[in-house]
Amino acid sequence: MSGVLKNEYLKKIFDEVMERDPHEPEFQQAVFEVLESLEPVVEKRPDIVKADVIRRLVEPERLIIFRVPWMDDAGNMRVNRGFRVQYNSAIGPYKGGLRFHPSVNASIIKFLGFEQCFKNCLTTMPMGGGKGGSDFDPKGKSDNEVMRFCQSFMTELYRHVGQFTDGPAGDIGVGAREIGYLFGQHKRITNEFNGTMSGKGIPYGGSLGRKSATGYGLCYFTANALAAKGDGFAGKTVVVSGSGNVAIYACEKAQEMGAKVVAMSDSCGYIYDEKGLDIEIIKTLKEVKRCRLSEYAQAVPGSVYTEGCCNIWSVPCDIALPCATQNEIDIKAAQLLVKNGCKCVAEGSNMSSTAEAAYYFIESGILYAPSKAANAGGVAVSWMEMSQNSTRLPLTEEEIDAKLQKIMKDIYENVSSAAKEFGLEGNFVAGANIASFLKIAEAMMAQGCC
Repeated sequence: MSGVLKNEYLKKIFDEVMERDPHEPEFQQAVFEVLESLEPVVEKRPDIVKADVIRRLVEPERLIIFRVPWMDDAGNMRVNRGFRVQYNSAIGPYKGGLRFHPSVNASIIKFLGFEQCFKNCLTTMPMGGGKGGSDFDPKGKSDNEVMRFCQSFMTELYRHVGQFTDGPAGDIGVGAREIGYLFGQHKRITNEFNGTMSGKGIPYGGSLGRKSATGYGLCYFTANALAAKGDGFAGKTVVVSGSGNVAIYACEKAQEMGAKVVAMSDSCGYIYDEKGLDIEIIKTLKEVKRCRLSEYAQAVPGSVYTEGCCNIWSVPCDIALPCATQNEIDIKAAQLLVKNGCKCVAEGSNMSSTAEAAYYFIESGILYAPSKAANAGGVAVSWMEMSQNSTRLPLTEEEIDAKLQKIMKDIYENVSSAAKEFGLEGNFVAGANIASFLKIAEAMMAQGCC
């Protein structure tokens, strides 16, 4: 972490977090970033300090950890650990994705849940913040193994979730296949077909446009921020990290807006094509064949595959869209991006940049859009899916996209105006944290000591 908290009240709260959760660096990073942004707020709002809202906010309402036993195809019993953090419900039921990845631990789940509170608030939808997952790795597993794991996972999770309590969705490692198995088990146990799970397939209650929502929303937010500077995607060179749903559809929308996307990555390396990537080939490789991006270079003459995904930020670009995982841009990558002429970094993955990298972007004067604002489109459309499940009145893809565009425009305007109001014009990190925090704080104070 970079920087020092000047306000004694906030410094004391952060010291308590460090003492209570000494082995949770991702969570500490997320909390510090928010507390630093709130320094001008606590100076103007003594009522918030008196109510001690912030001390309550940095502690989740509950963290659930459970065993997930499942049997592999060879008949061996395997055991993973499951998590669900129900972080804050001041403005609505908990809402947030499930992540299946070997790196998942309490720190990562808490950081994601904490961030989700602010992100969900920015959408203006009545959603609290939550997150969950497991250290299970679906890569290399058969469909039957994934199904057995998901069924075991939901056999415990079902008692903690519900459409009026907590609505899980997908995240890294949890796509249409996993959501289908999870939803099926939830329906089997509860004997209810409801909107608890979002990200479902279209034939059984899913929302048109959900798959592309986070990537499209990322580009809509970025386009609004660029437009305020008299600029846009047209004619720009773009680099996108990752190759999941967020990355693929960010690439697609950026190209539709007139940009040339020249590089994308997966966990093994990245591809580069100076002519611009063929998104349809990438969709086939990642969504249909489930194979590595290295095969793109074999299919497209003139493209180059390079081992090592972190080196993607050495590719010169005007706009960088990190869409892989947390802290994927460190200070060295940030310096390289700026040195090579990058003018905009907008985060599709959660907390894409380390604290040092984020500070560097802001100090360098480039347009930097943090994840809690820029990638909120996914959860916004997830809420639309839950609403459709409740009303039994589906929206068309055009209606959903129009709503998504308005939501992302409103998020940009709220973030921008909040930063300006507190003397931090152009600082979207502070603007996002302040705009969402004030709404959550007002709700918490109105509800008393909860």
